[in-house]
Amino acid sequence: MADSPHDPALSPAARAAAREVLLAERAGTGQQIAALSREFEQIVEANALIAIDDEHDPEGSSTAFERAHVAALLTRAREHLVEVDRALERLKRGDYGRCTECGVPIPEERLSARPAAITCVRCAAARHT
Repeated sequence: MADSPHDPALSPAARAAAREVLLAERAGTGQQIAALSREFEQIVEANALIAIDDEHDPEGSSTAFERAHVAALLTRAREHLVEVDRALERLKRGDYGRCTECGVPIPEERLSARPAAITCVRCAAARHT
């Protein structure tokens, strides 16, 4: 891990760029959460206007699936927002861009694809095996 300002995981320019990417990611995720929240509320409101018997209504099961699907997307977007906020905190502390498991720098390609990544590719792969 980056223990001192003399051993930064990223150069000042890379830190500034990472901050901009993370802030953009945060803003986009916030917009996604707002849109999904509106969509979920619309589904719930539409279902409140009609009596749905999921077992006998041919539309009931698809409505229940749609509601569950949007709820799952909303949950994942909220989790992602937390991940981005944690990445911003790591950036502030000076240990953004370092694997939380082995301490090596996370490749720029991985951070470009997943700005909130906490592990290098090797450690991420080991987690999923």
